Amino acid sequence: MLDPEFIRENPGKIKEGAKSKGFDEGIVDSFLELDKEWREALLGLEETRASKNKLGKGDKDEAKKLKGKEKELSDAVKELEEKRVNALLKIPSLPADDVPPGKGEEDNVVLREVGDKPEFGFEPKDHVELATNLDIIDFEAGSKVAGSGFYYLKGDGVLLELALVKYALDFLSERGFTPWITPDLAREKFYLGTGYAPRGEEAQTYVVEDNDLGLIATAEVTLAGIHSDETLDEADLPKLYSGYSHCFRQEAGAYGKYSKGLYRVHQFTKVEMFVYSRPEESNKIHDDLLKIEEELWQSLGIPYRVVEMCTGDLGAMASRKFDLDAWMPGRGDWGEVTSTSNTTDYQSRRLGIKFRRKDGKTEFAHTLNGTAIATSRAIIAILENNQTKDGRIRLPKVLQDYAKKEEIGKPSKS
Repeated sequence: MLDPEFIRENPGKIKEGAKSKGFDEGIVDSFLELDKEWREALLGLEETRASKNKLGKGDKDEAKKLKGKEKELSDAVKELEEKRVNALLKIPSLPADDVPPGKGEEDNVVLREVGDKPEFGFEPKDHVELATNLDIIDFEAGSKVAGSGFYYLKGDGVLLELALVKYALDFLSERGFTPWITPDLAREKFYLGTGYAPRGEEAQTYVVEDNDLGLIATAEVTLAGIHSDETLDEADLPKLYSGYSHCFRQEAGAYGKYSKGLYRVHQFTKVEMFVYSRPEESNKIHDDLLKIEEELWQSLGIPYRVVEMCTGDLGAMASRKFDLDAWMPGRGDWGEVTSTSNTTDYQSRRLGIKFRRKDGKTEFAHTLNGTAIATSRAIIAILENNQTKDGRIRLPKVLQDYAKKEEIGKPSKS
């Protein structure tokens, strides 16, 4: 969330930023109105308490009157505070000054394309046909047992996923990231604090009924929670964490022409990067996260493009965001495989993540996140870009030692 004092002092700037992200400017006015009412009620409460404390022992009637007024004002402050915070949480972070303007996906900016698209000399198959023929993914069994959007990995499909996870964790460890295996569940405070709403049109979170828990959509949620309500030492920043977890997303209403197979599923495995940093270094670290993503996908030999999100496609939390889209021959188009965002102090204010400067002053830390590997989409890209005419899959060289094989072999069906 934003600093309330900053909103009070810069309402026009906040409205402009919210509008550029596609939010109704009225959410700013709603907060300011509730904030004013809350501050007035709080002042009245403080004045009433001060008056009560000045009374002598003989002023029993006045003391009783003031005690009743104190209770009334205290209840009002509590109610207004809840409404005020809920209104504050609806205001998005401001986009960085150099983010390209735009309303949605069509206005995102392609910065560069890297790698050569494969030339097959035959009509390439999509990953669903390849995986089915190789008997490494079972979509039918997944749908039968858990419903549409779930799947089983089997045989070489299991080996490929595990190879991707171990390779990504090793890749990040070599670059200073500490690996974590996180819980797959988190309390509401943490998935709300990182921006994953459990209700409404944009809801992604599977909520556990009668419990303050939800299945995480990404390890960003659980990695952010590690240092919630803590004050870190400046000397310990930045903290570089890599998180392995399963991810669960409802993907409600998100289905389209590219939704079949593994592209939009309700459960997948991911290795996530998460960084706690000082404000003055977060922009550089964001560039570094993008560079790491590019290095990793270059090492896999997958053609990709880098896309910068426009203001209208940033979402509530990010001040700036980049995606990598991999070339997916089965569809003859690009498909998103990674994302990296700088959320500045927006998440840390919600979660109480601070750090102490050398001079003793405390500030909110900046938090950043980035995908290393989301295995479902990585598997799509590897299968489709490395297929042979007879349906085998040549594994990227960097994965061969991890998978203990050079290719996924002879198809079980023609």
